[in-house]
Amino acid sequence: MTKTAVVTGASAGVGRATARALADAGYDVGLIARGRAGLEAAAKEVEAAGGKALVIPIDVADAAAVDAAATQVESALGPIDVWVNCAFSSVFAEFTDIDMDEFRRVTEVTYLGYVHGTRAALDRMLPRDAGVVVQVGSALAYRGIPLQSAYCGAKHAIQGFNESVRCELLHRSSHVRLTMVQLPAVNTPQFSWVLSRLPHHPQPVPPVFQPEVAARAIVHAATHPGRREYWVGGSAAATIMANAVVPGLLDRYLARTGFKSQQTDQPIDPDWPANLWSPLDDDADAGAHGAFDDQAKGRSLQWEVASAIGRAAAVLARGPLAVLARPLRVPTA
Repeated sequence: MTKTAVVTGASAGVGRATARALADAGYDVGLIARGRAGLEAAAKEVEAAGGKALVIPIDVADAAAVDAAATQVESALGPIDVWVNCAFSSVFAEFTDIDMDEFRRVTEVTYLGYVHGTRAALDRMLPRDAGVVVQVGSALAYRGIPLQSAYCGAKHAIQGFNESVRCELLHRSSHVRLTMVQLPAVNTPQFSWVLSRLPHHPQPVPPVFQPEVAARAIVHAATHPGRREYWVGGSAAATIMANAVVPGLLDRYLARTGFKSQQTDQPIDPDWPANLWSPLDDDADAGAHGAFDDQAKGRSLQWEVASAIGRAAAVLARGPLAVLARPLRVPTA
């Protein structure tokens, strides 16, 4: 039986790659974002993979619109089995250079957008006592970095929000699951879209991964939601662990390196477009990838080994016969 998923931020980047991956896994997909051209292109990719697609161009900062979108998905595609919160916006600038309405806007999209999506999903999943909500996070949910105060603040907020709601579901012995996927730097169009007041072109902090790496992990989390969270990429895992042990040392390290590592050598165009208030993919599709294909990695050995170990543990939990029937395969590259 075909299942139904919803992806916010589905028009580009990680959300776009995730919509494709879910369709490959047999899901019909409700596609939520602001950019109509990106959404229409995403819908064609879902349909090419054999799934049904529903395009819903809304702003996730609007709670009523998100709830109405969930109703629309269930009417057209059936009960929502998986909801993936991925939409975000950001500003690249020092905190004192960010206008307060800009900071509020990032918070409304990147944090409250997840709150709105989670509420819309739970309002439909809880009566059925079934479903999965995946929060697409970041190593920056644990470790703030310079020039991204609004985004880091929102990701930290999502982390605390998700833990709180997860505890409530455990308290009521619900079969609805919440999980979070903490990502490394990813090559997405955001680095050509984000509002920036930097002197040079923004870039992801190396090492950089392709959005398909993130998408595979998100689909794995959606289909294996027993873990409270997943870490993707050795850099993300190392950052999270280091911050737990030596956060003050990281403060000083990032104060020295964090400004340069987030900018290329290319001066920024003074007429740089930004998608904070309106989409940049309404008339032209940007796809999933950003401008850093030449350095982005298509695989994460850390993730492949970690997910293989997780699958092996699940098999072991089912008993010796299951182990014999399904041996562990560990990636060799």
